[in-house]
Amino acid sequence: MNPESARIAITMGDASGVGPEILLRSFSAGVLPDMSVVFGDHSILKTGVERLRLDVPIHCLADLDDTKEDQLNLWDCGCLKASHLTPGVLSEFAGDAAHRYVTLATQAALRGDVSAVVTLPMNKEATQRSHPTFTGHTELLAELCEVDDVVMMLATDEVAVSHVSTHVSLREAIERLTSKRLKRTIELTDDALSRFITSPRIGVCGLNPHAGESGMFGTEERDIIEPELRDLKSRGVNVSGPYPADTVFRQAIELDRFDALVCMYHDQGHAPMKLIAFDRAVNVTLGLPIIRTSVDHGTAFDIAWKGIARIDSLRHAIQYAEKMLSSTGPN
Repeated sequence: MNPESARIAITMGDASGVGPEILLRSFSAGVLPDMSVVFGDHSILKTGVERLRLDVPIHCLADLDDTKEDQLNLWDCGCLKASHLTPGVLSEFAGDAAHRYVTLATQAALRGDVSAVVTLPMNKEATQRSHPTFTGHTELLAELCEVDDVVMMLATDEVAVSHVSTHVSLREAIERLTSKRLKRTIELTDDALSRFITSPRIGVCGLNPHAGESGMFGTEERDIIEPELRDLKSRGVNVSGPYPADTVFRQAIELDRFDALVCMYHDQGHAPMKLIAFDRAVNVTLGLPIIRTSVDHGTAFDIAWKGIARIDSLRHAIQYAEKMLSSTGPN
């Protein structure tokens, strides 16, 4: 698909956070594609234009084919009023509305009305007040798409990082390291990068310090990871490991030995990626029937609506969605 003709949905995120502000300033900076459609609330964005003193013409769509150039095309979800805009203050209303934006955008993607979904941040605590089981975008998208297993991947120009587990306790993350989950994570990572790279080089982290040190610090590497890597390599996947997690990022980025790393749990991958590419990393959900990318930062209540939040991450998320669209057939 030609990304220039694709209609990309962008969800507004939690109104109390930086999402709507980043959206408006990105439009003003010419970052948003002409065919993009924002799923959000007109009342919040209109108030935001006035607050930030921006020149952003907002076009509320009658249907998703009604997009106009040089305007911010908005699917007005009608969830919030202007009085609901409380910058930096946790709000049940804003959390519920953010959930609604993602739901409607994902449903549009499943119907084929939009070609990809790019999400701005939600606040977990705010959303849990109306949706107690909510744990994050990734899990919500899996539920909406009726997919059991999805994989979170952070992507930069230097390296992509996938996770065997994400938003669970460390104790549960250890329990979730199974041959099946490890295999699926590696295969989805290989499939995603194979769109752009011939035989992507995938390095796999160990679970334990020093990748277990031959069983001295744990046996998960010997019992689970190593047998699965041998099987995948025998089937042509360019994968190796397990490597100590404290050195493998240097090998990937400074020494250019890997195109992707597979990490065993959330912080093992997120901590180094947020250090090296906080404003550039893109969150990609693998295993869905739709393309979904996201900024890799939170709602940042402390700086919300002050006009100082950086917009780079949204630009990169849009560009990665376009990159994925350019490597697939018609959506």
